[in-house]
Amino acid sequence: MSSPDYITEEIISDPSKRKFEEFSLSRLLGTVFEPTEGCRVCILTDFDDPATMMKDHAYLQSDGFPVQKNAYKHFYQALHDGVMEELGMNGGEMFAYYCTNGSNLDMQDPCWDVDGNQLSLDKDIYPNYDIILCITDWSATAPLTAKCKEFGFRGATLHGVNDIILNSGLAVNYDDVSADAECVRLALNHADEIEIDFALEDGRVLTAWLGLGGQEAQKSHGLCKGTAPDVANLPAGEVYFVPEDARGQFPMKYEDGTLGVLEVVDRNIISSTLIEGNQSTIDEHNQRLADDPMTGTLGELGFGTQVLPVSQSDIQDEKILGTCHLATGRDDHLGGDIVPEMFKKHENSTHDDILFAPHKTPNFNIQEVRMKRGDQQETVIENFRPSKYVLASMAR
Repeated sequence: MSSPDYITEEIISDPSKRKFEEFSLSRLLGTVFEPTEGCRVCILTDFDDPATMMKDHAYLQSDGFPVQKNAYKHFYQALHDGVMEELGMNGGEMFAYYCTNGSNLDMQDPCWDVDGNQLSLDKDIYPNYDIILCITDWSATAPLTAKCKEFGFRGATLHGVNDIILNSGLAVNYDDVSADAECVRLALNHADEIEIDFALEDGRVLTAWLGLGGQEAQKSHGLCKGTAPDVANLPAGEVYFVPEDARGQFPMKYEDGTLGVLEVVDRNIISSTLIEGNQSTIDEHNQRLADDPMTGTLGELGFGTQVLPVSQSDIQDEKILGTCHLATGRDDHLGGDIVPEMFKKHENSTHDDILFAPHKTPNFNIQEVRMKRGDQQETVIENFRPSKYVLASMAR
């Protein structure tokens, strides 16, 4: 038994040394969605003004829109340049809907095709396609997961796709990704609790405790084979839990660079305290927590299982082996109990990941992550590195 050749100490230390094959949409779709023969496929994307931008692919002549341009070049064009024929698929249309401007918020129903016609996601798209590729600025995994169960399609969400992701996280063999994720899932399966120690620059060590109750660990592994309704989040490669309880403290780096300490009681973030940066940022967060407490509920604990280069996009970077992330907000798409109706305002019903990784949070270190399962205690991560226990589990 040995680990795959891309799981070595040298490559884990410097993932840029891992060699990837050239991105192939045919290989990706053929592996993820097998079988594809006879499937009708389409692409969804998002704009603030979808009617204008989608008509005649007007965004191609405009500044910006890198994700949408990647959707056109690497997916829409590729489908029509032979991938559909090779895989026995048909369709290949592209549609645009309104940006949600929030991670995993429900989408508005209107959408537009390239001819400028207004259509309905519920009436014209979901019932009429077998495979839906959602390549957007904002993640749509939660709403699309709910819709696939209602309408019976399979799909993939690929928000934030950039060149690094295309040439690494989407240029892998997803059978291997699934196998790696399953190894780590079994290593953590039925964990009773997880403790995470965060070492701050000022010498403090904060500890967050998450009660998991021996639940079945889940995996995001990228495969939607067969015909059962399902949505993959690509790039994939993580093991995750829906916490039953949580307490303690963990650090937070806000978008403006402000650092805070979050206090957790009964699974809920109840307050933030400034470490450094803007007190106004902390005050705004505390006001939001007071106004709509559900925004502070912890809905996910996840661990990356892939050896990938940093892409500066959390969709890939949270899948990197040695990182972990927490998430607040809705978790119904993960099998949890937090649904959009529980929030005071619709725009608050997001699912927001908080990623802990060296490039993302250089101001503090994941000193150690510990798992307890009955009488067994194992280290999972040490200093942003997978432990010997985890690496041994990945040998196959």
